Amino acid sequence: MKKTLVFLVVSCSSLISLSACSSSQKKHFSLWNECDSLTTLKNYVEDVTNEKSDNFIPIKDRIATFDMDGTFIGELYPTYFEYNMLEYRGLDDPTYIVKDPDVVEAANDIRSFVRDGVKLPDHFDMKHARAAAKAYAGMSIAEFDKYVKDYAKNTPNGFTGMTYADSFYKPMLEVFDYLEDNNFTYYVVSGSDRWICRALVDSLGIERNRVIGMNVELKASNQGDEEGVDYTMSKDEYLVRTDNLLIKNLKTNKVKQIEEEIGKVPVLSFGNSSGDSAMHNYCKSNKEYKTEVFMLIADDDQRDHADLVETAKRKATWEENNYNIISMKNDFKTIYGDGVEKVDFVFN
Repeated sequence: MKKTLVFLVVSCSSLISLSACSSSQKKHFSLWNECDSLTTLKNYVEDVTNEKSDNFIPIKDRIATFDMDGTFIGELYPTYFEYNMLEYRGLDDPTYIVKDPDVVEAANDIRSFVRDGVKLPDHFDMKHARAAAKAYAGMSIAEFDKYVKDYAKNTPNGFTGMTYADSFYKPMLEVFDYLEDNNFTYYVVSGSDRWICRALVDSLGIERNRVIGMNVELKASNQGDEEGVDYTMSKDEYLVRTDNLLIKNLKTNKVKQIEEEIGKVPVLSFGNSSGDSAMHNYCKSNKEYKTEVFMLIADDDQRDHADLVETAKRKATWEENNYNIISMKNDFKTIYGDGVEKVDFVFN
Protein backbone atom coordinates (compact mmCIF):
# COMPACT_ATOMS: atom_id res chain seq x y z
CA MET A 1 0.00 0.00 0.00
CA LYS A 2 2.81 2.38 0.92
CA LYS A 3 4.62 1.60 -2.32
CA THR A 4 1.52 2.39 -4.32
CA LEU A 5 1.01 5.69 -2.49
CA VAL A 6 4.60 6.75 -3.02
CA PHE A 7 4.36 5.85 -6.67
CA LEU A 8 1.26 8.03 -7.09
CA VAL A 9 2.85 11.01 -5.38
CA VAL A 10 5.95 10.79 -7.53
CA SER A 11 3.87 10.34 -10.69
CA CYS A 12 1.70 13.35 -9.97
CA SER A 13 4.73 15.43 -9.09
CA SER A 14 6.39 14.42 -12.34
CA LEU A 15 3.29 15.29 -14.32
CA ILE A 16 3.09 18.73 -12.75
CA SER A 17 6.76 19.30 -13.44
CA LEU A 18 6.48 18.18 -17.04
CA SER A 19 3.42 20.36 -17.59
CA ALA A 20 5.12 23.45 -16.18
CA CYS A 21 8.24 22.74 -18.20
CA SER A 22 6.23 22.28 -21.39
CA SER A 23 4.38 25.57 -20.86
CA SER A 24 7.47 27.62 -20.01
CA GLN A 25 9.46 26.26 -22.95
CA LYS A 26 6.79 26.83 -25.60
CA LYS A 27 8.47 28.35 -28.63
CA HIS A 28 6.67 31.50 -29.70
CA PHE A 29 9.01 33.22 -32.11
CA SER A 30 10.20 30.70 -34.69
CA LEU A 31 9.82 33.27 -37.48
CA TRP A 32 11.96 35.97 -35.86
CA ASN A 33 15.68 36.57 -35.84
CA GLU A 34 17.28 37.50 -32.54
CA CYS A 35 16.93 41.27 -32.37
CA ASP A 36 16.61 44.19 -29.97
CA SER A 37 12.88 44.64 -30.57
CA LEU A 38 12.07 41.03 -29.74
CA THR A 39 14.34 41.03 -26.69
CA THR A 40 12.64 44.19 -25.44
CA LEU A 41 9.19 42.69 -25.90
CA LYS A 42 10.04 39.41 -24.16
CA ASN A 43 11.82 41.14 -21.25
CA TYR A 44 8.87 43.47 -20.84
CA VAL A 45 6.27 40.69 -20.82
CA GLU A 46 8.30 38.55 -18.44
CA ASP A 47 8.65 41.51 -16.08
CA VAL A 48 5.04 42.69 -16.01
CA THR A 49 3.59 39.17 -15.69
CA ASN A 50 5.85 38.31 -12.74
CA GLU A 51 3.82 38.70 -9.55
CA LYS A 52 7.01 39.39 -7.59
CA SER A 53 8.00 42.28 -9.85
CA ASP A 54 7.38 45.90 -8.92
CA ASN A 55 6.09 46.29 -12.48
CA PHE A 56 3.48 43.53 -12.26
CA ILE A 57 0.31 44.27 -14.25
CA PRO A 58 -2.95 42.49 -13.33
CA ILE A 59 -4.50 40.50 -16.16
CA LYS A 60 -7.46 42.87 -16.45
CA ASP A 61 -5.13 45.75 -17.36
CA ARG A 62 -2.88 43.94 -19.84
CA ILE A 63 -4.18 45.83 -22.86
CA ALA A 64 -2.30 45.94 -26.19
CA THR A 65 -3.33 47.91 -29.28
CA PHE A 66 -2.27 47.15 -32.87
CA ASP A 67 -2.63 49.19 -36.00
CA MET A 68 -3.50 46.92 -38.95
CA ASP A 69 -2.23 48.06 -42.39
CA GLY A 70 1.55 47.92 -42.46
CA THR A 71 1.73 46.63 -38.88
CA PHE A 72 0.52 43.06 -39.25
CA ILE A 73 -0.94 42.98 -42.76
CA GLY A 74 0.54 44.17 -46.04
CA GLU A 75 -0.10 47.70 -47.28
CA LEU A 76 2.29 47.98 -50.23
CA TYR A 77 0.35 46.28 -53.02
CA PRO A 78 0.75 48.98 -54.22
CA THR A 79 -1.33 50.86 -51.66
CA TYR A 80 -3.81 50.11 -48.88
CA PHE A 81 -6.29 47.27 -49.30
CA GLU A 82 -9.24 49.62 -48.78
CA TYR A 83 -7.87 52.02 -51.43
CA ASN A 84 -7.49 49.17 -53.93
CA MET A 85 -11.01 47.97 -53.15
CA LEU A 86 -12.47 51.47 -53.63
CA GLU A 87 -10.67 51.79 -56.98
CA TYR A 88 -12.34 48.53 -58.05
CA ARG A 89 -15.71 49.59 -56.67
CA GLY A 90 -15.71 52.97 -58.39
CA LEU A 91 -14.29 51.99 -61.75
CA ASP A 92 -14.60 48.25 -62.41
CA ASP A 93 -17.38 46.71 -60.33
CA PRO A 94 -20.24 45.78 -62.71
CA THR A 95 -22.71 45.64 -59.81
CA TYR A 96 -22.08 49.30 -58.90
CA ILE A 97 -24.49 50.84 -61.40
CA VAL A 98 -25.51 54.25 -60.04
CA LYS A 99 -22.02 55.64 -59.53
CA ASP A 100 -21.61 58.54 -57.11
CA PRO A 101 -19.29 61.15 -58.69
CA ASP A 102 -17.29 61.50 -55.48
CA VAL A 103 -16.64 57.77 -55.48
CA VAL A 104 -15.52 57.83 -59.12
CA GLU A 105 -13.26 60.83 -58.50
CA ALA A 106 -11.56 59.23 -55.50
CA ALA A 107 -11.19 55.95 -57.39
CA ASN A 108 -9.52 57.79 -60.28
CA ASP A 109 -7.18 59.54 -57.83
CA ILE A 110 -6.10 56.12 -56.57
CA ARG A 111 -5.68 54.74 -60.08
CA SER A 112 -3.54 57.72 -61.12
CA PHE A 113 -1.39 57.32 -58.04
CA VAL A 114 -0.96 53.57 -58.50
CA ARG A 115 -0.42 53.48 -62.26
CA ASP A 116 1.21 56.81 -63.03
CA GLY A 117 2.75 57.89 -59.74
CA VAL A 118 0.57 61.01 -59.53
CA LYS A 119 0.61 62.31 -55.97
CA LEU A 120 -2.64 61.86 -54.10
CA PRO A 121 -4.47 65.11 -53.27
CA ASP A 122 -3.82 66.71 -49.88
CA HIS A 123 -5.88 65.19 -47.08
CA PHE A 124 -6.82 62.29 -49.33
CA ASP A 125 -7.40 60.08 -46.28
CA MET A 126 -10.54 62.13 -45.56
CA LYS A 127 -11.55 62.35 -49.23
CA HIS A 128 -11.28 58.57 -49.46
CA ALA A 129 -13.21 58.03 -46.23
CA ARG A 130 -16.14 60.16 -47.39
CA ALA A 131 -16.15 58.46 -50.78
CA ALA A 132 -15.98 55.01 -49.19
CA ALA A 133 -18.97 55.81 -47.01
CA LYS A 134 -20.94 56.58 -50.18
CA ALA A 135 -19.55 53.65 -52.18
CA TYR A 136 -21.00 50.95 -49.94
CA ALA A 137 -24.10 52.73 -48.62
CA GLY A 138 -27.17 50.51 -48.51
CA MET A 139 -25.23 47.28 -47.99
CA SER A 140 -26.17 45.23 -44.96
CA ILE A 141 -23.39 44.26 -42.55
CA ALA A 142 -23.48 40.69 -43.88
CA GLU A 143 -23.44 41.86 -47.52
CA PHE A 144 -20.47 44.12 -46.93
CA ASP A 145 -18.59 41.42 -45.03
CA LYS A 146 -19.06 39.09 -48.02
CA TYR A 147 -18.05 41.85 -50.44
CA VAL A 148 -14.77 42.42 -48.59
CA LYS A 149 -13.99 38.72 -48.30
CA ASP A 150 -14.77 38.13 -51.98
CA TYR A 151 -12.44 40.95 -53.03
CA ALA A 152 -9.79 39.64 -50.64
CA LYS A 153 -9.66 36.39 -52.65
CA ASN A 154 -7.74 38.29 -55.33
CA THR A 155 -3.95 38.12 -55.58
CA PRO A 156 -2.39 41.42 -54.49
CA ASN A 157 -0.64 43.30 -57.25
CA GLY A 158 3.10 42.83 -56.83
CA PHE A 159 3.04 39.33 -55.35
CA THR A 160 2.50 35.71 -56.27
CA GLY A 161 1.54 32.85 -53.98
CA MET A 162 -1.00 34.59 -51.78
CA THR A 163 -4.28 36.45 -51.73
CA TYR A 164 -5.14 39.62 -49.86
CA ALA A 165 -6.79 37.36 -47.29
CA ASP A 166 -3.46 35.61 -46.68
CA SER A 167 -1.26 38.69 -46.62
CA PHE A 168 -0.48 38.81 -42.91
CA TYR A 169 3.03 39.41 -41.64
CA LYS A 170 3.49 35.94 -40.18
CA PRO A 171 6.02 37.01 -37.49
CA MET A 172 3.53 39.55 -36.13
CA LEU A 173 0.90 36.84 -35.76
CA GLU A 174 3.35 35.16 -33.39
CA VAL A 175 3.22 38.31 -31.28
CA PHE A 176 -0.54 37.88 -30.98
CA ASP A 177 -0.08 34.28 -29.81
CA TYR A 178 2.63 35.26 -27.33
CA LEU A 179 0.56 38.03 -25.77
CA GLU A 180 -2.53 35.86 -25.60
CA ASP A 181 -0.55 33.10 -23.86
CA ASN A 182 0.55 35.70 -21.32
CA ASN A 183 -3.02 36.86 -20.68
CA PHE A 184 -2.93 40.11 -22.64
CA THR A 185 -6.03 41.29 -24.48
CA TYR A 186 -5.14 42.87 -27.83
CA TYR A 187 -7.23 45.16 -29.98
CA VAL A 188 -6.99 46.13 -33.64
CA VAL A 189 -7.11 49.94 -33.87
CA SER A 190 -6.96 50.85 -37.56
CA GLY A 191 -7.51 53.82 -39.81
CA SER A 192 -9.30 51.48 -42.21
CA ASP A 193 -13.05 50.86 -42.17
CA ARG A 194 -14.02 48.91 -39.07
CA TRP A 195 -16.02 46.36 -41.07
CA ILE A 196 -13.20 45.88 -43.57
CA CYS A 197 -10.86 45.16 -40.66
CA ARG A 198 -13.34 42.74 -39.11
CA ALA A 199 -13.67 40.83 -42.39
CA LEU A 200 -9.89 40.61 -42.89
CA VAL A 201 -9.01 39.47 -39.35
CA ASP A 202 -11.94 37.07 -39.04
CA SER A 203 -9.69 34.19 -40.12
CA LEU A 204 -7.38 34.96 -37.18
CA GLY A 205 -10.16 34.41 -34.67
CA ILE A 206 -10.07 37.98 -33.40
CA GLU A 207 -13.44 38.81 -31.87
CA ARG A 208 -15.33 41.55 -33.67
CA ASN A 209 -15.67 43.62 -30.50
CA ARG A 210 -11.88 43.93 -30.41
CA VAL A 211 -11.72 45.72 -33.77
CA ILE A 212 -11.84 49.52 -33.89
CA GLY A 213 -11.69 51.52 -37.13
CA MET A 214 -13.27 54.14 -39.35
CA ASN A 215 -17.00 54.34 -38.65
CA VAL A 216 -20.02 55.08 -40.78
CA GLU A 217 -23.52 55.55 -39.45
CA LEU A 218 -25.76 52.48 -39.45
CA LYS A 219 -29.53 52.40 -39.77
CA ALA A 220 -32.29 49.83 -39.65
CA SER A 221 -33.23 48.63 -43.12
CA ASN A 222 -36.65 50.36 -43.13
CA GLN A 223 -35.71 53.36 -40.99
CA GLY A 224 -35.60 55.95 -43.76
CA ASP A 225 -34.92 59.50 -42.60
CA GLU A 226 -36.21 59.03 -39.06
CA GLU A 227 -33.75 59.46 -36.22
CA GLY A 228 -32.86 56.36 -34.25
CA VAL A 229 -34.39 57.78 -31.08
CA ASP A 230 -37.71 58.04 -32.89
CA TYR A 231 -37.66 54.70 -34.70
CA THR A 232 -38.17 51.21 -33.30
CA MET A 233 -36.44 48.52 -35.31
CA SER A 234 -38.54 45.41 -35.93
CA LYS A 235 -37.34 41.84 -35.48
CA ASP A 236 -37.46 41.32 -39.25
CA GLU A 237 -35.11 44.21 -40.06
CA TYR A 238 -31.33 44.34 -40.30
CA LEU A 239 -28.69 47.05 -40.14
CA VAL A 240 -27.40 48.76 -43.28
CA ARG A 241 -24.49 51.09 -43.93
CA THR A 242 -25.28 54.72 -44.72
CA ASP A 243 -23.24 57.34 -46.57
CA ASN A 244 -22.66 59.33 -43.38
CA LEU A 245 -19.04 59.18 -42.23
CA LEU A 246 -18.81 59.39 -38.44
CA ILE A 247 -15.06 59.25 -37.83
CA LYS A 248 -11.79 58.59 -39.65
CA ASN A 249 -9.77 56.66 -37.09
CA LEU A 250 -6.35 58.28 -37.39
CA LYS A 251 -4.01 60.08 -34.99
CA THR A 252 -5.85 61.49 -31.96
CA ASN A 253 -9.11 59.94 -33.16
CA LYS A 254 -7.49 56.59 -32.36
CA VAL A 255 -6.98 57.73 -28.78
CA LYS A 256 -10.56 58.96 -28.57
CA GLN A 257 -11.95 55.64 -29.77
CA ILE A 258 -9.66 53.62 -27.48
CA GLU A 259 -11.06 55.52 -24.51
CA GLU A 260 -14.65 55.22 -25.73
CA GLU A 261 -14.53 51.53 -26.61
CA ILE A 262 -11.85 50.01 -24.36
CA GLY A 263 -11.97 52.44 -21.47
CA LYS A 264 -8.37 51.76 -20.42
CA VAL A 265 -4.99 53.18 -21.38
CA PRO A 266 -2.98 50.45 -23.19
CA VAL A 267 0.33 49.21 -21.85
CA LEU A 268 1.60 47.98 -25.23
CA SER A 269 1.13 49.63 -28.61
CA PHE A 270 2.20 48.57 -32.12
CA GLY A 271 2.08 50.65 -35.31
CA ASN A 272 3.99 51.69 -38.41
CA SER A 273 3.16 55.27 -39.34
CA SER A 274 2.55 58.80 -38.09
CA GLY A 275 -1.13 57.93 -37.84
CA ASP A 276 -0.18 55.71 -34.90
CA SER A 277 1.99 58.19 -32.97
CA ALA A 278 -0.89 59.59 -30.92
CA MET A 279 -1.91 56.05 -29.91
CA HIS A 280 1.70 55.33 -28.92
CA ASN A 281 1.98 58.53 -26.93
CA TYR A 282 -1.28 57.74 -25.17
CA CYS A 283 0.18 54.38 -24.19
CA LYS A 284 3.38 56.02 -22.95
CA SER A 285 1.26 58.43 -20.87
CA ASN A 286 0.01 55.53 -18.72
CA LYS A 287 0.80 56.68 -15.19
CA GLU A 288 -0.06 53.39 -13.50
CA TYR A 289 1.95 50.78 -15.39
CA LYS A 290 5.18 50.25 -17.26
CA THR A 291 4.69 50.49 -21.03
CA GLU A 292 6.43 49.76 -24.34
CA VAL A 293 5.63 50.91 -27.87
CA PHE A 294 6.84 49.53 -31.21
CA MET A 295 7.00 50.87 -34.77
CA LEU A 296 7.46 48.45 -37.67
CA ILE A 297 9.40 49.79 -40.64
CA ALA A 298 8.98 48.33 -44.14
CA ASP A 299 12.68 48.35 -44.99
CA ASP A 300 12.81 45.12 -47.00
CA ASP A 301 12.89 45.81 -50.74
CA GLN A 302 13.72 42.19 -51.61
CA ARG A 303 10.77 40.37 -50.08
CA ASP A 304 8.36 43.33 -50.08
CA HIS A 305 7.85 46.62 -51.88
CA ALA A 306 9.63 49.30 -49.88
CA ASP A 307 10.31 53.02 -50.24
CA LEU A 308 13.72 53.02 -48.57
CA VAL A 309 14.04 56.82 -48.55
CA GLU A 310 10.72 57.22 -46.76
CA THR A 311 11.55 54.33 -44.45
CA ALA A 312 14.82 55.98 -43.39
CA LYS A 313 12.97 59.19 -42.54
CA ARG A 314 10.41 57.30 -40.47
CA LYS A 315 13.07 55.33 -38.64
CA ALA A 316 14.87 58.52 -37.62
CA THR A 317 11.62 60.03 -36.35
CA TRP A 318 10.64 56.93 -34.39
CA GLU A 319 14.08 56.77 -32.78
CA GLU A 320 13.79 60.43 -31.73
CA ASN A 321 10.48 59.56 -30.08
CA ASN A 322 12.06 56.61 -28.25
CA TYR A 323 9.84 54.08 -29.99
CA ASN A 324 11.18 50.53 -30.35
CA ILE A 325 11.93 49.76 -34.00
CA ILE A 326 10.91 46.48 -35.65
CA SER A 327 12.86 46.03 -38.88
CA MET A 328 11.07 43.90 -41.46
CA LYS A 329 14.40 43.29 -43.21
CA ASN A 330 16.53 42.39 -40.20
CA ASP A 331 14.05 41.00 -37.66
CA PHE A 332 11.80 38.76 -39.77
CA LYS A 333 12.94 35.37 -41.07
CA THR A 334 9.95 35.48 -43.39
CA ILE A 335 7.27 38.05 -44.08
CA TYR A 336 4.32 36.36 -45.74
CA GLY A 337 5.41 32.73 -45.41
CA ASP A 338 6.65 30.07 -47.79
CA GLY A 339 5.73 30.22 -51.45
CA VAL A 340 5.11 33.98 -51.58
CA GLU A 341 7.26 36.02 -53.95
CA LYS A 342 7.53 39.71 -54.65
CA VAL A 343 7.13 40.52 -58.38
CA ASP A 344 6.91 43.71 -60.41
CA PHE A 345 3.63 45.59 -60.32
CA VAL A 346 1.45 44.93 -63.39
CA PHE A 347 -1.18 47.36 -64.64
CA ASN A 348 -3.88 46.57 -67.17
